[in-house]
Amino acid sequence: MNLLVRFFALSLLASSLFSCDAFSFKKKKIEQQLDTIVDLRYVDTYPSFPACDSIIDKKKKANCFGKTVHNEIAKNLKQQQIKVKRNVNETIEVVMVVSSKGEKRLKSLKATQQLQAQIPELKKILQESIQKLPRVLPATKRGIPVTSQYTLPIKISLEN
Repeated sequence: MNLLVRFFALSLLASSLFSCDAFSFKKKKIEQQLDTIVDLRYVDTYPSFPACDSIIDKKKKANCFGKTVHNEIAKNLKQQQIKVKRNVNETIEVVMVVSSKGEKRLKSLKATQQLQAQIPELKKILQESIQKLPRVLPATKRGIPVTSQYTLPIKISLEN
């Protein structure tokens, strides 16, 4: 009987030592973290445009990316013939996603109900503006391209 108990205990110990990976969820968590980076502080390199890619300093490269996005979207918004009934002076929040393949898309738009009522095509205009951005190089984490999110405040001032 004592031999049977020892064999069972040894078998239980051996199976628990060799099957740790079967019960570990850490690998899946790491893969999910690499898939989408919401906070750009946690990437090794920021998304970039070819014009910004030669910049080595991380903060300067991030600023170049942000300024380029802002300038290009502002340029596209200025080309639009937007008419309003009341003066508009508001800052909206645009959340843009850059996929691990460099694809750009509008994720969300935060604007007041009044602004959305005055400019119902605003979301469509912003989607088109983001699609017109130059080619984007994706952010990387540990050398792997990752999907990242970029929040962009845009000030809209229009007079009727």
